[in-house]
Amino acid sequence: MPSLSVFGAQWGDEGKGKIIDLLSSDVDYVVRYQGGANAGHTVIVGEQKYVLHLVPSGILHQGRVNVIANGLAVDPMALLEEVDGLLERGVQVSGENLRLSASAHVIFEHHRRIDQLSERWRGDGRIGTTGRGIGPSYADKSARTGLRIGDLLDPDTCRTRLRAVLAEKNALIERVHESEPFELDSQIDGYVALGDRLRPFVGDVGAEVRQAYRDGKRVLFEGAQGFMLDIDHGTYPFVTSSSTATNGIPAGVGFPAKNIERAVGIAKAYCTRVGEGPFPTEDHGPEGEAIRTAGHEFGATTGRPRRCGWFDALAMRYSLELNGAEGFVMTNLDVLTGFPELRCAVAYERDGVRYEEFPAGMDLDDIQPIYESLPGWEEDIGAIRDFDALPQAAREYVRWIEGQVGSKILMLSVGPDRREVISLGL
Repeated sequence: MPSLSVFGAQWGDEGKGKIIDLLSSDVDYVVRYQGGANAGHTVIVGEQKYVLHLVPSGILHQGRVNVIANGLAVDPMALLEEVDGLLERGVQVSGENLRLSASAHVIFEHHRRIDQLSERWRGDGRIGTTGRGIGPSYADKSARTGLRIGDLLDPDTCRTRLRAVLAEKNALIERVHESEPFELDSQIDGYVALGDRLRPFVGDVGAEVRQAYRDGKRVLFEGAQGFMLDIDHGTYPFVTSSSTATNGIPAGVGFPAKNIERAVGIAKAYCTRVGEGPFPTEDHGPEGEAIRTAGHEFGATTGRPRRCGWFDALAMRYSLELNGAEGFVMTNLDVLTGFPELRCAVAYERDGVRYEEFPAGMDLDDIQPIYESLPGWEEDIGAIRDFDALPQAAREYVRWIEGQVGSKILMLSVGPDRREVISLGL
């Protein structure tokens, strides 16, 4: 496994943290390439639960180098709070096993404030942002007015550039949003101090990862959010602000696309979504609520209840195809225990027209899913580690989903702990 991309193949919250943690035991580098602290990767080790937002999921394994690459928008306060929390729990974190790109863009307090204030103007068109400043930071990156981590390490550069940026942002906050502006000097002094604390972690991580690959090191690329939230290929505008899939790696790390040798998606045995936006297979009735309860479907970052529904074969095929995936990991199969009937969307219908492939770019609000179903099972499957030991109905569901998607399932997750998996070839 010289290089492997692991990405969320649905709308996020697919259980990537657990799978990346599991795979991290067999790699040298774990590289996060996009997003910000709006991600929440949950890893359960024995009785311990870790929720990682910016730090890659390989941090819980000794001897792994964990990389926060240039494609991220990094809140220095959130990152240092996460590092301090890991250190307090006895997890080793240093400049040796956590590397931060000098080219990653910075999320400032004014980004968070503007993110939260802007939502009120959108009314029914609100995106459902986490309010953590990711979108405004990426907007400044595209406008070429953002500051990068390396800028925080040079006090003179930081003071000059941040003073100019804050003059503009304060005008927006005060005159448009009618909120209190930031005090310039305290903000500047605070971020210069944060830059000094970050200094031991910072470097040219793109060059480091490329060299590691040339040296034969095993590199695992960790995606955040899910492909259906991709800024280019997701359900725009209800998406995140970055390229969530394999296509985000070359730009987000500085790593040649030709050297990404394998790609594997992560998908739940059903579907969930957090925030606003289309969700064709959402179940608004008692079965959707039952999935939420059984799966403890509340956001790891926000605590918001997730919208729940049935597996969507069209969205899944679309996701795997565009990422060049060889297959996918199905998580949360155990959550479906006890449901008498399991459904899967095999087509959509709108205005009498049937769609058997995901209609990218189309308004999905009036789309109606067409379902097929199979019977469920009652037996507890959490302790099972062999596919043939699963109840017959569970085996049939897994193989049925493979047939609907046209792609192989490489691993099953049957519980939250890193050991609760059934390998099928990954």
